[in-house]
Amino acid sequence: MGDWGSGRVLRDRNAGIYLLGVVVSGFGTTAMWLVAGIWVKSLTGSDSLAALTVFAMWAPVLAGPALGVLADRLPRRPLLVATCLVMAALLPALCLLDSADRVWLLFAVLLVYGICGTLHEAAEAALVAKAVDIRLLGDFNGLRMTAGESMKLLAPLAGAALFTRFGGASVALLDAVTFALAAGLFLLLRVDRDAPERTAPRAGGFAEALEGGRRLWASPVLRPLVATAAAVMFLAGINGAVVHAVAGDVLGRTPAYVGVLYAVQGAGSVLSGLVAGPLLRRLPVRVFAAAGTALFALGCGGRALPYDAAALVGSALIGVGLPCVLIAALTTVQREVPDSVVGRAAATANTLVFVPNALALALGAGLVALVDVRVLLPLLTAAGLTVSLLLATAPPATTVTSRRART
Repeated sequence: MGDWGSGRVLRDRNAGIYLLGVVVSGFGTTAMWLVAGIWVKSLTGSDSLAALTVFAMWAPVLAGPALGVLADRLPRRPLLVATCLVMAALLPALCLLDSADRVWLLFAVLLVYGICGTLHEAAEAALVAKAVDIRLLGDFNGLRMTAGESMKLLAPLAGAALFTRFGGASVALLDAVTFALAAGLFLLLRVDRDAPERTAPRAGGFAEALEGGRRLWASPVLRPLVATAAAVMFLAGINGAVVHAVAGDVLGRTPAYVGVLYAVQGAGSVLSGLVAGPLLRRLPVRVFAAAGTALFALGCGGRALPYDAAALVGSALIGVGLPCVLIAALTTVQREVPDSVVGRAAATANTLVFVPNALALALGAGLVALVDVRVLLPLLTAAGLTVSLLLATAPPATTVTSRRART
């Protein structure tokens, strides 16, 4: 077992190239996501329009099941390359954005951004399941999480500096360049039988889009994991909405202290990604996800205490615990779902998991005005620990991993 792990993933040509592509494109994407809201605010003075930039990028997740059909119909590697090239060609159009009257252009680009991102993730989940040894999927998904979170620690600073010095167009061009570089890297991937396997005639239309969800619901392995991930992301959305109240009302700090809490949380997520693979090989997947849920829940409670140390430790626990649930769910989808459906299943799982997070952000913004954050956070802890206990004590289910194992 000692030969398996992160080192084995990094020595795998396909995995190494793909992770490099994630780092390159992730840097530009994270910078652009931060700057989009700032750009709109600077042009219009509207906080509401600035907040809508996030919604514009997330809205296509709602269409995940339908977009996932494309990932199950088309060759995955060309689809990855195409989504990158579309964004590389489209982002320079934002150089025309120079007044409030043209803000619609940014929202249009962000909507396409979200569509390409949803397609990319569905195609990635399906491609990786074939390109990476099935025993290394947990390690790969953990390293991918680490790569993404690492960019969140670095890219916002670069994006803010570029915007301050040269304006939003410079960040759009940076993002376009990173997408073009990522497209070139994805072209280097070597994948046998890149086209999806077809084991049955296509149902067509609405039924085909719902097939991924049907697979998730019918699987006694996947159903509780995806449900847990959705519940945890809902709680995470409320937790994220009250972070400013934690800094001000609980700790008596300035709003800038939120950046410190997020930085510590990001560092925890980087660590979580590095250890996820080895832990997934040593623990049942439900135990791994339940442990991550418990750490997240305890982290929320730590933020309710009026001490900087407790808030920082709580943020680290949230950063460590939250990715565990997501990595467990995605890895199990890749292992359990047949190749012909895995794109739709992964896209549907993303919809089920991340839409509650977006809804909870809005709910949390209202709750924090009605409920003291020192009361709300312990309630999140109790709810999270309950979810963890329910998952850990659920009857074990038989997996079907063996029929997809590689020789």
